[in-house]
Amino acid sequence: MSTQPNLAAARAAILKLDFPQSLGVFDTYAEAQKMVDHLSDNEFPVQDVMIVGTDLKQIERVTGRLTLGRVAMGGLLSGLWIGSFVGLVMLILEGGSAWSVFLTTLLFGAIFGLVWALVGYQMSSRDRDFTSITSVIATKYEVLTEHKHVQRARELLGATDALTVAQEQVRRAQAEAQAKWDAEHGGNAGA
Repeated sequence: MSTQPNLAAARAAILKLDFPQSLGVFDTYAEAQKMVDHLSDNEFPVQDVMIVGTDLKQIERVTGRLTLGRVAMGGLLSGLWIGSFVGLVMLILEGGSAWSVFLTTLLFGAIFGLVWALVGYQMSSRDRDFTSITSVIATKYEVLTEHKHVQRARELLGATDALTVAQEQVRRAQAEAQAKWDAEHGGNAGA
């Protein structure tokens, strides 16, 4: 009986919001984090908030040329590491008296790592003669919250949605038009 489906379902439930609404989009994670921190400082239910990285891009930083010597050194060091692990296990099981076994496992580990790395390098036909580090990063970060909390969040942040802004602009325009009409007609709207 596997627990993997249960773990996947639990993770999906944690990463889900009911009818998420956007509170803002930021260029950096730090800016999004600052918004969530402000909400948290004001007793907002931040367990109903998500920061979502969007517009993903992959970056690959070339770190150097891949040479036969570099491959050999990497394989040798990797083999030494594995050999030392196996040797330490054998030392513990033998009661600490088999240092020759430890040194032998180091030697075999180094040889195995060296040969394995060189064979892999030769089989790759040297299609890729450089080393690199890759990373996937987001170019935008959006802060989302559940729809039932969006109004309170916007109040705490001093932000309003576009409809509220438009309604406020209409109200001001109506008030200005009324004031202008009153000034022109002596303030008697009904007479």
